Amino acid sequence: MFSDTGHNWKQHTQEDSLGSFPGNSNADSVVQYKLQQPAIARFLRLIPLSWNLSGRIGLRLETQGCPYTSDVVSFAGGSSGLVFRLSPGSRRTSRDIISLKFKTLKNSGTLLQAEGRQGLSFSLELVRGKLQLLLRPGGASSTEPRCLASLGSLLDDQHWHHVVLERGGAHLNLTVDRHTQRVQVPAEFDHWDIEQVSQKPLVSKKIFSGCLENLLHNGLNLIERAKHNDQQVTLMGNVTFSCAEPVSVAVTFPGPQSFLQLPGAMASSSGGVSVGFQFRTWNKAGLLLTFDLPGEGGVAWLHLSEARLRLQIQKAGRALLELSAGSALNDGQWHSVELNSRGGRVTIAVDKEEGGVAHASASFPVTAGSHLFFGGCPAEDNLQECRNPFNVFQGCMRLFTLHNQHVDLITVQQKHLGNYSNLHIDMCGIIDRCSPSRCEHGGRCTQSWTIFHCNCSDSGYSGATCHSSVYEQSCEAYKHNGNTSGHFYIDVDGSGPIRPQLVYCNMTAADTWMVIHHNDSDLTRVRASPGRNQLLIHFDYSTGEEQLMAAVGQSEHCEQEVAYHCRKSRLLNTPEGSPFSWWLGGPGPGRVQTYWGGAQPGSRQCACGLQGDCVDPQHYCNCDADGMDWAEDSGLLTHKESLPVRSLVLGDLQRPGSEAAYLVGPLRCHGDKNLWNAAFFDKETSYLHFPTFHGELSADISFLFKTTASSGVFLENLGIRDFIRIELSSSTQVLFSFDVGNGPLEVRVEAPAPLNDSRWHRVRAERNVKEATLRLDQFPPATQEAPADGHFHLQLNSQLFIGGTASRQKGFRGCIRSLQLNGVTLDLEERARITPGVRPGCPGHCSSYGSLCQNRGRCVERAAGFHCDCGLSAFTGVFCHSEVSASFQSSTSVSYTFKEPYELMRNSSAPPSSIYSDVTLRGENVSLSFRTNQSPALLLYVSSYYREHLALLINKHDKLEVRYKLDSSREAEVLRSRVKSLANGQLHTVTVRRLSDSVSVQIDQNSREDFNLSSDGEFNAIKSLVLGRVLDSDLDPDVSRLASLGFSGCLSVLSFNSISPLKAALLHPDTSPVSISGPLLRSSCGSSASANPYAAENKHRLATDLGSVGSGQPLVNAIRTDSALIGGVIAVVIFVVVAVLAVTGRFLYRRKETYRNQEVKGVKREDSPDFPFNSQSDSQNVCGENRKEYFI
Repeated sequence: MFSDTGHNWKQHTQEDSLGSFPGNSNADSVVQYKLQQPAIARFLRLIPLSWNLSGRIGLRLETQGCPYTSDVVSFAGGSSGLVFRLSPGSRRTSRDIISLKFKTLKNSGTLLQAEGRQGLSFSLELVRGKLQLLLRPGGASSTEPRCLASLGSLLDDQHWHHVVLERGGAHLNLTVDRHTQRVQVPAEFDHWDIEQVSQKPLVSKKIFSGCLENLLHNGLNLIERAKHNDQQVTLMGNVTFSCAEPVSVAVTFPGPQSFLQLPGAMASSSGGVSVGFQFRTWNKAGLLLTFDLPGEGGVAWLHLSEARLRLQIQKAGRALLELSAGSALNDGQWHSVELNSRGGRVTIAVDKEEGGVAHASASFPVTAGSHLFFGGCPAEDNLQECRNPFNVFQGCMRLFTLHNQHVDLITVQQKHLGNYSNLHIDMCGIIDRCSPSRCEHGGRCTQSWTIFHCNCSDSGYSGATCHSSVYEQSCEAYKHNGNTSGHFYIDVDGSGPIRPQLVYCNMTAADTWMVIHHNDSDLTRVRASPGRNQLLIHFDYSTGEEQLMAAVGQSEHCEQEVAYHCRKSRLLNTPEGSPFSWWLGGPGPGRVQTYWGGAQPGSRQCACGLQGDCVDPQHYCNCDADGMDWAEDSGLLTHKESLPVRSLVLGDLQRPGSEAAYLVGPLRCHGDKNLWNAAFFDKETSYLHFPTFHGELSADISFLFKTTASSGVFLENLGIRDFIRIELSSSTQVLFSFDVGNGPLEVRVEAPAPLNDSRWHRVRAERNVKEATLRLDQFPPATQEAPADGHFHLQLNSQLFIGGTASRQKGFRGCIRSLQLNGVTLDLEERARITPGVRPGCPGHCSSYGSLCQNRGRCVERAAGFHCDCGLSAFTGVFCHSEVSASFQSSTSVSYTFKEPYELMRNSSAPPSSIYSDVTLRGENVSLSFRTNQSPALLLYVSSYYREHLALLINKHDKLEVRYKLDSSREAEVLRSRVKSLANGQLHTVTVRRLSDSVSVQIDQNSREDFNLSSDGEFNAIKSLVLGRVLDSDLDPDVSRLASLGFSGCLSVLSFNSISPLKAALLHPDTSPVSISGPLLRSSCGSSASANPYAAENKHRLATDLGSVGSGQPLVNAIRTDSALIGGVIAVVIFVVVAVLAVTGRFLYRRKETYRNQEVKGVKREDSPDFPFNSQSDSQNVCGENRKEYFI
């Protein structure tokens, strides 16, 4: 402990925890310690914690220090003060530095004030023990100050505190003791000069009472100048050049065995009691005072409950009196308490009536027995004089008065008065663990006497200190967790300082797009405005600047659509002339760009200029032709360094007749450079090294690994004594170990199955001042609490080793991917390219992510990730999870052709089994979902060239029938299910499986029903599969009537063996052997889930997106000025032309079908040879690729 007065001791701390010094173990050795922070003191106190058990008690101590100069001034309150006025001709500097030390017992008061021209000033003020930096636009006391910074806590502890205020340009640095806060000052203070520095408050209530030491302004010692009667320094009131401070002896109650016992007779007088004291604590509950009532057999308790002061008097378990006063008394501030009883009236008061007073009348005398107990009770109390049914008190007390007489705690310490146990007398050991707050990312800090707690709710972060983000870092990461399209929060730097942002993630089969919208993404009409040379449009994005630029930088590719529709309004002009319009893009306000979508940066061209197909070959943009007809220049901006578009300047709108419309779409990015950054370590001796990892107070490490080895070190970084390491200690265990100076600490997670299975596993380790946590995949985390006292700064100084150790032993063999330290991704691939024994990248993702591909979807490897091939699935979507459904009407017919009839004629002499080996089936696997109110109804009909067929139908009793006719010479066999009410408008799922003569039928979740056929089990020469109305006239009579009725309802996810006829008809009608007649509408009738939230957004965009049909005027969100009559006439003409084209196309299509039935046609699909139709056109349905619409 140390002190500069011999009283009010302060305990030495190391890294904000209580410090201790192990001594020597023999008579000769010398143990030397260097304090992390210097202690400026005149007195030192050593408290032995333990003795050498094998030797004698002895101590030899030598302290080493430095000379210290001290100029002190004391202010006794009232009108006392100090004013320093700068000389009018003194040279102004661009930087001002003011430093001082202060000590005080008051928790409020103005330390310093600096004034300048126009009444602008700032001040340093104590407010409830915290130092605040306040700015006042005007010098009047009525002006409400603005708080720029708040630092420190418990600064009214009568110890010296060091303050430095540094102004440089538009920034201020405020330092209190060892903590600094940097703030930006308002613009009016940019060119502000200090004219006067004073210790003189504007408001009388903020008078400072205490001492200042070494008050310096730009190196000038103002106190020293005041001592020498310098004319620039003026002293006012009661000011002395020494620190005359009152002696206040406090006592600390640190734990369960703490109590202070004082004689009860000192507090009692004729029929009453009078006790007073002050306390400060962080705890909501605890016993403050208890005593027995002599003659009454009762007991009085004065205690804290829910941070309120309560008095309870009980006798034989029955409450005789209860009072409460005050609130929020666990705020760490000093609070005064007075308990008085006289004349049958009991009073408790908090903070001299400011905090609350409570009175009650007592029918019995309230006096104290032989002893008063403060804070707790003795552990051994044979006489039962002290009983404590409440928590013990942990905190500080001072200024005890018994019957208005002050109690000298030094005499208690000397055993001359009362008794005590486990107290720290003449010091207050309270520590503010929330200043500075260890809670990160806006987490709210609360504390008790021994610990602090972080409330992370609504912050987007989790953990003991709100360090780790609860969100993924990209849309790509969400996709690989199995999520589909929707709005998501992404945190691009994980545990870093950038806040999460809400974006739309559009998961497509090809790419995962992150969509960031702005305030003006619709097509907007602009008109000529005489006198206005330019139109400036600014775009505000839905995310902050830091988030926006980090998201762009992290993505592999970004793009933004721009379009300009014009009539007599030029866009860029020729490359030799000045551009009429331009846009600004990139970081901050953006840089001027003079090219348009589809062209290269700096080219001053549009897409048509690059492609050479502009309307006027002499210009490089269609709009630059300056024609009277509507023209368009549109395209994608893909140069990431120029994105996003910040603003647009249009410059050719002032001429009569000029009209234009512009569109700047949302920013769209795909790919995550961090998620797939990987390295492969093929030897135990190979490793990558990076600069030292700095995670002094908080460190989080996350990565994915896959291996076939049973052990190996993933990561290691060493210091002189400290270290941090993560390793695979066995095939089922991951170990996280570190040492911050208190000895090694280990956290382990045991997996139920081996981890060396060549699948990706995720490891997340976090270490902070409260605990260490290790997570493996989705298993429960393992946690180890940090010691309450001791070291907690992780101090490393060597290189960071990845995949190995400095000793080149226990290295890791396998892949490490997406390695992040405190939110920063290490570029493993770049370092691996120049490191022997390590290869960049790591293929093989389907072993880990293949299960995301549902419904027979096939996982396909990519260099960076995977995608699901839905060619063999009746479903579609990024994970083959989206049902494909259609609404049928009675006239709708969908026919899927298996084999053309010319094959039969050409091979008529061959047996059917050889001719149709690929379409002669010994089994089927049929599944579909349906919803209908029609009965009877034909669901599915499969025909054969040999008059064989398969039919699925609902009979007139609302039951399912499966009809097999596998022998043309015999009647069809009818298999009837027992499941009822299938035509009830609800969604039902049917699965029919046949293997030879065995058939099984399952409907919904009902039990499977098994049947046997009497035929030979071969379905020969299958011809076609028909859904809805069957147009074939060559049908069995029992099926013909149902076939003519058609089907009204919904069919969904229909598959027949390896083909999906309904999917082919809806998604690939031009490339599949399907023919459609009647209305067929794709819908979501086969799914109970809600529609894709992006679909509504796309429908809106389709109405406002641009396209090119002749020279039509663009559709915009503006009032049309064209004549309605002319527009109507033109619309009718276009309708007639389109109708004629449609009829002609239908005729040609029928001719084509007839022709196809007479010549050889092969259907080929490269990626899935067994799938009889091509799905490459699936990209047409990606919602990001919108059609364009115009009207004339």
